[in-house]
Amino acid sequence: MTEKETVSTKWLENMSFESEINGHKIIIDAKPEVGGQDRGPRPKTLMLAALGGCTSMDVISILKKMRIEVKSLNVIVEGELSEDHPRRFQKMHVIYELEGDNLPMDKIEKAVTLSEEKYCGVSAVYREAMELSSEIRLLS
Repeated sequence: MTEKETVSTKWLENMSFESEINGHKIIIDAKPEVGGQDRGPRPKTLMLAALGGCTSMDVISILKKMRIEVKSLNVIVEGELSEDHPRRFQKMHVIYELEGDNLPMDKIEKAVTLSEEKYCGVSAVYREAMELSSEIRLLS
């Protein structure tokens, strides 16, 4: 049987909407220049957060299974929008910033590759629609 996810999005006022996701509510809004009040993130920007969250969870989980201790992980996702309408992401670049003592780059690369190519459902969908790239930065 296929698993199904459902999100409800309700109009509040002007360009503000409230989405309920797994029992959590978030406000989505537009910039003031287009009638919004900037009460929350834009819908397309949430696409970047979805990718960052998905791959972050994978990488931390995989590194824990490898018994690699990480002090911090920060994932930055940069998106490049098309100029023509509908404005859409043409490219996304993921930057993995990790801190820790004597982190083995080969195992971190393996964890990132497993996330990108096998486990992260968000990147699997996005890869079909646009160019995805990534880099790893070890911070001291």
